[in-house]
This record gives sequence, structure tokens and C-alpha cells, in this order.
Amino acid sequence: MKRLKLCMLFLILFITSINNNAHAIETRATHAILVDYETGMVLFEHNPDTLMSPASMSKLMTVLMVLEAVEDGRISMNDKFFVSDDAWRRGGSKSGSSTMFLNARSRVSVENLLRGVIIQSGNDACIALAEGLGGSELGFAEMMTERARDLGMENSTFVNSTGWPDEEHKTTARDLANLTKHLIKHHSSSYGMFAERSFTWNGITQQNRNPLLYANMGADGLKTGHTQDSGYGLVASAEQNGRRLILVVNGLQSKKERASEARKLMNWGFRAFTNDTLATPDDVLVRAPVWQGEFARVGLAPSKAFRVVLPRTGLRKMVVTASYDKPILAPITKGMRVGKLRVTLPGLETQEIDLVTTANIEREGMLARALSAISYVIFGE
Repeated sequence: MKRLKLCMLFLILFITSINNNAHAIETRATHAILVDYETGMVLFEHNPDTLMSPASMSKLMTVLMVLEAVEDGRISMNDKFFVSDDAWRRGGSKSGSSTMFLNARSRVSVENLLRGVIIQSGNDACIALAEGLGGSELGFAEMMTERARDLGMENSTFVNSTGWPDEEHKTTARDLANLTKHLIKHHSSSYGMFAERSFTWNGITQQNRNPLLYANMGADGLKTGHTQDSGYGLVASAEQNGRRLILVVNGLQSKKERASEARKLMNWGFRAFTNDTLATPDDVLVRAPVWQGEFARVGLAPSKAFRVVLPRTGLRKMVVTASYDKPILAPITKGMRVGKLRVTLPGLETQEIDLVTTANIEREGMLARALSAISYVIFGE
């Protein structure tokens, strides 16, 4: 692949000096990842692929399983699930503070159980949903793991629906971030539940434990977690001026530290970076040589609007390259993928998009092809 450096006038507007430490930030979390939702760019990470105990953050997988069952028509939000003695005993008031305070042998709607899981972190609600969908919590957990694999969460294994401590119940910060992105993207109609600050059941009102919901920073989800093994964790998302970030932290020492670290990392992500459209399908970035075509060159443009993450303080040693095999052999169909447009920046992953042809070009006749071949041998391009 030959690399052609693009001299695009609009890039000059971005090129300024940048401090080498502009991306430097630290965290007390043992596991952390901060992701730009739109582009998937990782802005910060610390042990993102190291296995960890997720505690109640794994309830996001339980929620996803239920929402998918609703979407598939297997159940409805109005269906009522039975609260077994086991769900009440293991997940009810005797299990500690993470309970919806369900009554044993009652029937509760799926919608209310979901709120009990999302807002109140109810273990009893989780088990009732798991038994209702999977027949048993163990069977449901096996379904959770299988679905996680389908989503590319290769490092996640679930053995229960609640996040109750188990040496085999593990995930990673990156897997939780990807799960969160999937929830937001594919279940936007139900996502508003995560922003609800309180829920009352059985005459008992409980507040949402997500500290960022009260921080006036655009946060609208998702889930806290805590056990002695995992420490204090949080999966969070916030949106400011149309830009969304996803944050996962775990292994913190207290609720206070969880709140402060989450605010710090989220605020830093919004402050230090922005998203910009570098090029659109209307921007012809390269005129690539054509081999044996009725025209000598064909335009190349990004396959869609190329949104990239850029540091707000400017760029340093920014490199934009187009890579493709040349010459491109005719016949050529408009929209044919022939290469990549890449942007590299210090401290960030390479960002890239497909380059596609902007026109149809027919093949030359036999005589013209022969003349082109002779010309190419003698003169090159």
C-alpha cells in the first residue's frame, strides 16, 4: 500500500502547538476506561482488559437481556413475574441494602422490576427477572454469558444475575463500556430509566445511587457497584452539547472517592477533547490514477462523514494519510472501497475510515488498453 500525505487546506486551521502532557491524567481506580461514544475512541484507560469483579455493574447485562426479550416480543413490560421464596430470601431485605423490598410470592410487572434493578439495584428484582426469563438464575446466567460472547465481550463470564461475589463471575472495564454503548444505541426508548433519580415500591422510596446524576454535568446513567472484593465502581454516561462519553471505573475505596474520581475523569474528557468532522463524502481528497480506464484518474472520498476526536488545545505532529493500491484497475463502480483515510495524533489511537471511489469508470477498448500498457511501461503513471 502506498501512502500519500494529503495537503488539505482546512487542516491548517487545526495545526497549533500542544503540550506533550496534554493527555496526562491519573486515577485512583484499579480499572478505568473513558470512551467517546460516537467514534469509539478511547480517551483514557487503566487496566481496561484485566479481569475484575463487577458487583452490581453486571446488572447492566441482566437489564439488556430483559430489554431484548421485550423487543423480540417474548415478553412485554406489562407481564407480571412471580417472586419466588428464593428470590425474596437471597435478594430481599435479608441480603442487605441492595433490595427492591419485594414481597415473596407476589407478582410484579417487568417494567417495575426493571426500575427496581436500575434505580434501586434490587437483587430480589434481578432474581425474579432471571427466573422468569431463564427458568432459574443459573440458566439465565448461562444465557447472559452466551449473549456477552455474541456482543464481543470475550472476557466476561456471568454466574448470577446480581453480581453477587463469585470467583468465576468476572468482566473487564472495556467489556462494560462496550455493553453500555450497545444499550444506549439499541435501547434508547428504555434508556431514560437510568436517569430516574428515585423509585418507590412497597411504600419505600430509594434514591438512584449514581453520584453523577446529581453533579449537573449531563449524566443520564448507568449503574454503581460495590462489594468487598470489587471495591466501589461505576458505569456512567454523560452528554454535553451533543457529545457523549462513557466511563467505567472500579476498585475505589469509598463512595466519596468513586464520586470524585468519576467527576474528574468525565470532566477531563469533555474539557480536553472535542469531536470534529474532518471530511465528508462530498470532499474529494485524492485523485487516484486509473489503469486501463476511460479516464486517467478517479476521485477518492470518505465513505461517510469522518468524525474524529481532537484535543481542544490543538494538534502536534498530526498526520493525515490516504492508503490505497494504485493504479486502480478499471472498471470502477462509484462507492467502491479501495483504501483507508487515517489520522494519527500523539497519545491517541489511529482513527480511520474507508476511502471510496466517487465515479463510475468503464474499461477502455482493447487497442486503448494496449497503448496504455505500453505508455505505462515507458513513462510510468
